[in-house]
Amino acid sequence: MTPPAEPGTADDSKPGILDRFRARYHWFDHVMRAQERYQESKGDFYAAGITYFTIFALFPMLMVGFAIGGFILANQPDLLADIQARITSTVSGDIGQQLIDLMDSAIKSRTSVGIIGLATAAWAGLGWMANLREALSQMWGGARNEAKGFVRTKLSDLTAMVGLFLALVLTIGLTVLGSSGAMKQVLEWFGLQDVPGVSIALRVASLAVSVLITWLLFTWIIARLPRESVSFRSALRAGLIAAVAFEIFKQVASIYLRSVVTGPAGATFGPVLGLMVFAYITARLILFATAWAATSRDNVLAAPVDPPYAAQITPRVEYREGLGIRGALTAAAVGAVGALGISRFVRRQ
Repeated sequence: MTPPAEPGTADDSKPGILDRFRARYHWFDHVMRAQERYQESKGDFYAAGITYFTIFALFPMLMVGFAIGGFILANQPDLLADIQARITSTVSGDIGQQLIDLMDSAIKSRTSVGIIGLATAAWAGLGWMANLREALSQMWGGARNEAKGFVRTKLSDLTAMVGLFLALVLTIGLTVLGSSGAMKQVLEWFGLQDVPGVSIALRVASLAVSVLITWLLFTWIIARLPRESVSFRSALRAGLIAAVAFEIFKQVASIYLRSVVTGPAGATFGPVLGLMVFAYITARLILFATAWAATSRDNVLAAPVDPPYAAQITPRVEYREGLGIRGALTAAAVGAVGALGISRFVRRQ
């Protein structure tokens, strides 16, 4: 019978509160497993790397954007003249003229800026994609397939980057079509803009469409960007969790940014800091959702058991010369007992 624990002492065999919650609630146990996988796979480290490459890739993308704008303005002289007139009317003095000269120089150097921007964007984009795919693969427990060569890996990353770019373009287009402004325009076409409660329904529908589109995007990222094949079924629920959390984060971030960028410091550093925070939180959401998908019951693989080490037989040989101390003492004791017995036998005779 096990004695009762002494008063004031903790029973080590009793599970803690987290263990009891994990045993009682399956969803809580799943969240804890996902958090453990996220921490073991260095999710914060990979999220910081994704954020760095995201900010770094923006500058060559801006160069490409300026080059495209330069080509458009060079072929549209009326549009260029209209923009210059607006700059002159808005910004007076030498500053306005400097802006016009800067725009003219950007148009003249549009070819070189575009080539340099494309080359730098491709290099930075491949680094960003390699870091993202490695992070997602680590959330799935590391790449279990054989490593590819350098050229095949870069070609695979380039294909994934192009696919992600097309997915982002499609997502942005669907988001614009499903925005509240577009829906409001449709309601005006049908004359339903004055129906009571239509504004609330429009807002709810816009949020639902945004979550749906983001869900599809995140599901595609979780299922197709890791370096090993993952089924869409495994990524659907994880993508939905990430989409809902992302939408909540967007609403909170929009309120926060409106209150921050009102001051001079916020107007100067707010956009850059906001972009860094946005990229970091988004990366963490995607990685945690991937860890959640990887630790679900149907995706947890049995841990392989390593074979035992080979047995080594080492013979032990002891060599003793003579009786030794123990042998001499034993022989003396036996002799004394024998002598005592003989003497008693002789006396009886």
